Amino acid sequence: MTHDRHSYAEPALVRTTHLELDVELDFSAKVLAGTATHTLGWTGSGDRLVLDTRDLTVLAVEGATADGWEPLEYSLAAPDKELGSALTISTALHERVRVNYRTAPTATGLQWLEPSMTAGGVLPFMFSQSQAIHARSWVPVQDTPGVRFSYAAHVTAPPELMVLMSADNGTTSRRTGSYDVVMPEPIPSYLLAIAAGDLVFEPIGERSGVWAEPEMARRAATEFADTEEMMRVTEELFGPYRWGRYDLLVLPPSFPYGGMENPRMTFATPTVVIGDKSLVSVVAHELAHSWSGNLVTQDSWDDIWLNEGFTSYVENRIVEAVYGSEFAVMETAIKQHATVVKLDPLTPAELAVELPGLNHRSEYHGNTATGPLKGSWFLSWLEERFSREVFDPFLRGYFDRFAFRSIKSDDFVEHLREHLLEPHPGVVTDAELAAWLDEPGIPSFARRAVSERFQVVDGARNRWLATGELPAGAEEWTTQEWLRFLDAAPDVLSPLLLQQLDRAFGLTGTANGEIARRWYQVVAASSYEAAYAELAEFLTNVGRMKLVLPVYRALAGTDRAFAAEVFAKARPGYHPITTAAVQKILGQ
Repeated sequence: MTHDRHSYAEPALVRTTHLELDVELDFSAKVLAGTATHTLGWTGSGDRLVLDTRDLTVLAVEGATADGWEPLEYSLAAPDKELGSALTISTALHERVRVNYRTAPTATGLQWLEPSMTAGGVLPFMFSQSQAIHARSWVPVQDTPGVRFSYAAHVTAPPELMVLMSADNGTTSRRTGSYDVVMPEPIPSYLLAIAAGDLVFEPIGERSGVWAEPEMARRAATEFADTEEMMRVTEELFGPYRWGRYDLLVLPPSFPYGGMENPRMTFATPTVVIGDKSLVSVVAHELAHSWSGNLVTQDSWDDIWLNEGFTSYVENRIVEAVYGSEFAVMETAIKQHATVVKLDPLTPAELAVELPGLNHRSEYHGNTATGPLKGSWFLSWLEERFSREVFDPFLRGYFDRFAFRSIKSDDFVEHLREHLLEPHPGVVTDAELAAWLDEPGIPSFARRAVSERFQVVDGARNRWLATGELPAGAEEWTTQEWLRFLDAAPDVLSPLLLQQLDRAFGLTGTANGEIARRWYQVVAASSYEAAYAELAEFLTNVGRMKLVLPVYRALAGTDRAFAAEVFAKARPGYHPITTAAVQKILGQ
């Protein structure tokens, strides 16, 4: 009865339409406990409700009756390492079912931070990360993007902490120890989010602001000052913002991602707050999800490109509108270069797995960038073929038609044919469309982004490698130019070249996480031990997977013992998702 191989839920029988949470945060035990009450929509006769769980302790299950609540029989299946345990509840088509439960301290979707792991160093911190299938580790729920529900929550926490969720939180940071929030729009489970810590609010615009620890709030608000303008230009392009407010919560460094598009409350990494707005494409990306992903959602994780591919395309349009076409072209060229280089050594069989056709049922769980890039590249190609005058209204119509719905790739292709291809015959051939949708790799006719500034950077790098002549004017390079310089350099460089570059431009110890990741990756691959102390400090102070995993991979190939030593020190500050990824790299 399940439609999603990543979930035990059976939405063909019954769907959660509204969720009520009443939970308490216990920081000493690192446990969230309380009740989850499901309002159910039955689509046929059925005698069971199946919910996803992972490492939850179920204390009781009840069903609502005219006279109150009655106990229901339930069973918790043996756990699967990836999917967790199916919670099967015997019901008589109850309209409401309540589960009393508590989480495990090791819940994969929650991280409990000691005060020493925060900016303030005084109060603890807790935050969730539900994507892809981690919501089930802190809420018994139909954990599939194909089921959408509104929710309300009452959360009890230590009174010195502020609690926020992916909901209507308001803008006051008054702390009471008891919080009530509402999310009126229907969302999938992976967008359930909660955080608690020493948090204050700093406004950006009428509809936007920043939540962060006091030490970070003003800096972050300055860094993200263009958020309101990003919202305005996206609305002009693709229709109204339908979520009320758009706030950002800047989390401690252990947050494993650049950002998480939790509706009304994007969770963001502090690694993008560096003082020059050069990494704010992360904000553009998470905001873009308010249209692609949050508003129109993939029906299962097999169709991830409908979320991430569309969002990367919209992100680039936002960046272009706010920061100019050259900035947008550089961002695109960086992503395309990384993908093409990665694909070059792959066999056809490997390519079919790594970058299959967009209609292929992928194995994506949130860690690969190649599939989403192929999706955004496909949309850019359509825009180029049909012109923005034609393509933009088409895409806006797509967001309008499927608003607050979960769809499959086939639904998009049907919409594409009906509203773009058939009204404009002969612009795209069936063979070209099949190359994107059904065949592996990037089609040979797809044009790569070309940046004039990157051509200058490439020339400077080639001269440096050939003659040792340092790149002239590199002191004034943008972040993107430095990323291009390092991305296209050899994986391994001589200690002399590394020392020369480092002395001239101070790459070791840089506060820019994107530059640091690339620099320390080369440092590790080249065994440049002069920078090992700063490399270790970087891995210890940053938990964002995109930044730390490539460095660990490089270290694993040259000095696995040192990598293990650094990981042992850094591990207490890592999110469980990051910890598992590093352990896999190191073979632990």
